[in-house]
Amino acid sequence: MRGVSVVIVTKNEQHRIAAALESAATASEIVVVDAVSDDHTVEICKRYTDRVYTKQWQGFAAQKQAAVDLAAGPWVFILDSDERFTPELADEISSVLRDTALDGFYCPRKNFFLGRWIKHGGWRPDYTLRLFKKEKGRLEPRQVHEKVVVNGKTGFLKHPIEHYTYESISEFIAKMDNYSTLSAKEKATGRAGAVSLAIRPIATFIKMYLLRFGFLDGIHGFILAVLYAYYTFVKYTKIWEMQNQSG
Repeated sequence: MRGVSVVIVTKNEQHRIAAALESAATASEIVVVDAVSDDHTVEICKRYTDRVYTKQWQGFAAQKQAAVDLAAGPWVFILDSDERFTPELADEISSVLRDTALDGFYCPRKNFFLGRWIKHGGWRPDYTLRLFKKEKGRLEPRQVHEKVVVNGKTGFLKHPIEHYTYESISEFIAKMDNYSTLSAKEKATGRAGAVSLAIRPIATFIKMYLLRFGFLDGIHGFILAVLYAYYTFVKYTKIWEMQNQSG
């Protein structure tokens, strides 16, 4: 992947960062911005790249933008610690960038939950804009679910990143608490009453499990739909809490 800078932000990722770094070995460089980990994350990263920096956590978008700003290559690929390049994706990127008039590319993700590849429920193909010209793209400033905005033309890659999401229910619940708080802050201007608390979680379950065929993923699909319904309930409960505290 000549000309591509792979950028990764980390925080206590010692149990999975090595696999992410190994998968990015063909990139021109790997830039890591670590949010002051207190495990062996930085030590592991330095085995794979000398471009490891420490920065206090500023939020998802700001932290990733800091990593992008440090990239030396003309193209940037944002990789999360729980994601992996496949050889097929790396080869496709190298081929595509030899001659392209585009400024960015959406990449599909092959998402795994509790070790199983999830093919339904809205988890596939899960396109996300990750590869872009450094001079053309920036992270949109958001609390959570940050995304890259490209000032130019974009296209789509065929081969996916492998995304190993939650390894346990406990991990989902721990992350859910943080993500729901951040999402609630973004949406706190809207109203969250009894109707939202009752209807939105049910609607989330129906959409994932029935309308998006989550039931075809078996028990994993059912568990995911229930967990996301619970996440929705917690998020709108926090919005309600914020509104009542401010009122």
